[in-house]
Amino acid sequence: MVIAPPLPQRIALLTDFGAASLYVGQVRLLLAQTAPGVAIIDLISDLPAMQPELAAYLLPRLLQGLPKHTLYLCVVDPGVGGSRAAVVLHTQDHWLIGPNNGLLGRLAQETAPTRCLQVDWRPTHCSPTFHGRDLFAPLAAALIGGELPEPIHPIRREDIIGIDWPAERAEIVYIDHYGNLMTGLLAAQHDVHDSLIIADQTLAFAPTFCAVPHGQAFWFHNALGLVEIAVNGGSAAARFQATLGHPIAWLPPQRVNS
Repeated sequence: MVIAPPLPQRIALLTDFGAASLYVGQVRLLLAQTAPGVAIIDLISDLPAMQPELAAYLLPRLLQGLPKHTLYLCVVDPGVGGSRAAVVLHTQDHWLIGPNNGLLGRLAQETAPTRCLQVDWRPTHCSPTFHGRDLFAPLAAALIGGELPEPIHPIRREDIIGIDWPAERAEIVYIDHYGNLMTGLLAAQHDVHDSLIIADQTLAFAPTFCAVPHGQAFWFHNALGLVEIAVNGGSAAARFQATLGHPIAWLPPQRVNS
C-alpha cells in the first residue's frame, strides 16, 4: 500500500522494554539500517510492563505538544505471538504503529484517526516473542519509505480495542524515577479544592513541590495534564507502598470536615 505524503519525519519509540535494554538496542540498530538518516528517539522505555490497559492512559498525554509528522512505534505487548492484530493509525498530525490490545485505544478515542489499518503481513523471519523488532520495526521503516507491505486492510475506528474505555482511570498508571505517582485522571477535570485519597490517607492539592513543607505529600496537576501524587523531597511510591494499578479516590470539599 502506497502512503501519500506528508510522510513521517522521525521515529519515536514508546515501549515497556526497559531503559538500556538489549530489546531497545536491537530495535534501534535495525531501524538505523532500514531507515538510514531518520532520527530515532527513545521517548519512553518504561511504560507499565505488560499492562497496556494502564499505558493507554499515559500515551495521549505523552504525545501532546510534540512535533508533527512523527511516527510513534508503540509496544506493550503481553499477547505477542497470539491472536491480537497489528495496526497502523494516522491522525491529523502523527502515525502510530502497535498491537491492537488496548494500548492505542485512548489515543484513538481522543485524536479520531483519519485512517485505521490492520496489517496482516508478516516477515519471513519473525520471532513469535519479539514483534517489536521483527514486525513493528520493519513496518515503521516501510512507512517512513512511503509504502506498507500487503496484506493490509482498513478497519473501523470502533475496532480499535480500548476505544470505548472510560476517559479516566482512577489508578496509578506510571511511577517515575523519583517515586512520583502519575494517575490516569485528567487534571483539568479535578478541582483544586478536592482532596485525593490513597492508602487511606487524604491529600490536599498544591501547585508545586516548594508550596509544601519538606516531607509532605500532596497532589498536583503535572506537566502532562494528569493528576499526580508526590512527596516533597521523598518518594510517594515508598510512602504509600504504591505500585502500578494502585487505586485512588476523591473526597469532595463539602465532606472534608465532616
